[in-house]
Amino acid sequence: MISTYPVISGKYLINGEWKEIRETANVINPANMSEIVGEVALCSKGIVNEAIEAAEKAYNTWSRSDVKDRSTLMNKAAEKLANIIEENVTLFVRENGKTLVEAKKDLLRCVEIMKGGAAELPNWWKPEVLTGTQKVQIRRRARGITAVITPWNSPMILTFKRVIPAILAGNTVVIKPAHNCPLTIMSCLKVVAEHFPPGVINIVTGSGKVIGDTLCSDSRVRTVAFVGSTTTGKDIMKNSAENLQKVYMELGGNDPAIILEDANLDEEAIKRLKMGILRAAGQVCSAIKRVYVHKSRYDEVVKKLTKEFERVVVGDGIQPDVTMGPLNNKVQFDYVNELIERTARSGAEVVTAGIQLNPETWDKGYYMLPSIVTGVSQQSEVVQDEQFGPIIPVLPFTTIDEAIKLANDSQFGLRASVWTENEELAIEMADRLEAGAVFHNNHTIFNDLALDFPGLKESGVSRETRHCGLEFFTDSYGFAN
Repeated sequence: MISTYPVISGKYLINGEWKEIRETANVINPANMSEIVGEVALCSKGIVNEAIEAAEKAYNTWSRSDVKDRSTLMNKAAEKLANIIEENVTLFVRENGKTLVEAKKDLLRCVEIMKGGAAELPNWWKPEVLTGTQKVQIRRRARGITAVITPWNSPMILTFKRVIPAILAGNTVVIKPAHNCPLTIMSCLKVVAEHFPPGVINIVTGSGKVIGDTLCSDSRVRTVAFVGSTTTGKDIMKNSAENLQKVYMELGGNDPAIILEDANLDEEAIKRLKMGILRAAGQVCSAIKRVYVHKSRYDEVVKKLTKEFERVVVGDGIQPDVTMGPLNNKVQFDYVNELIERTARSGAEVVTAGIQLNPETWDKGYYMLPSIVTGVSQQSEVVQDEQFGPIIPVLPFTTIDEAIKLANDSQFGLRASVWTENEELAIEMADRLEAGAVFHNNHTIFNDLALDFPGLKESGVSRETRHCGLEFFTDSYGFAN
């Protein structure tokens, strides 16, 4: 139990100074709704303008800093962050709902992002030399102020994967974390920001509409990196168009997993399938949202997956025995519950499995056991919409062509996975699947840093990982002589 609020509770960061305001809102523990973990400052449009001004002032110097110096500073910040991982894990679990294992992995991942970017920057920044009638150099420069707007589901990784390449590339940032779980981000970025000049990293919290609209309508902000819903992403793109801001969008996902007739369905494979579905209680944009199984293996998959779901222990993520925590907030909890009810009323079979760790405190948190849905059509709501919770529809198919058609029948195109012993066939299918990344016999939520993370269709635009992230946050220009 957290007895005191974090030092950054109810504050915001501008120009290296943590400031307080009276207008705050509570940050609630989703595992125990009566517990207030801390407070979040409700920043006004005026405060956002102050943050932009600080970022603008810092940019003039930071953008001209030596690339090797930026890399060195980032490595030092990464080492300091690595030293405070343990003290932030509990805070992350309390405000977000993840398990201890999930929270620690996410925080360690942030250190990897920092070290990986710092290692790649010096060589990547070197000019590309082209020869022709003239000697031409393709050079890079920072873009300016970057707005980073991130969601509540995986706030640490999703924030660091934008902030780190942005500042390594010489930009300054104004960060707007989700209002219902900003504390761990702010606690960790407090340590990171101390290694960089004032104004390079600024953090404002509060209403998404107030802050988002202000950032996206200000011509001084040259780049917007947003992660969240497709609906909000479209609104941001409309606002950003007025000033021709460059936008990065990672939006919704409805990832299919295709299990072929020859798939290895041993215990380890089923565990990987389960993890692809239930990590963070299914509240991951790139989690498996639909499972398509060859009809000859359909009953087997449903039976084995149900048995695996029965082993899931749901409870407060702070308890070491818990393998799935609560949903993050009431809005999402109500939506998934209502979706399950509508799906059951439609005639589909909904099988709920799993173990309640503490039944006596079950109603005090946003707890939900995982569910498997069968007897459902391709056009049903639970298949076509992103559930973003611990519920998974399983549908049969007959031919590979049919499986690909079903998998591509979605407004989204984030990721997909193919489960087969035939790697060549998996690659052939990957070429036909409308997804930014395709996995073979796995569905890794947070991939290797070398793998790019594009989104197709309404899952987003642009690239983020390592050199692609550095490239996105810079402008290229030619120099000829």
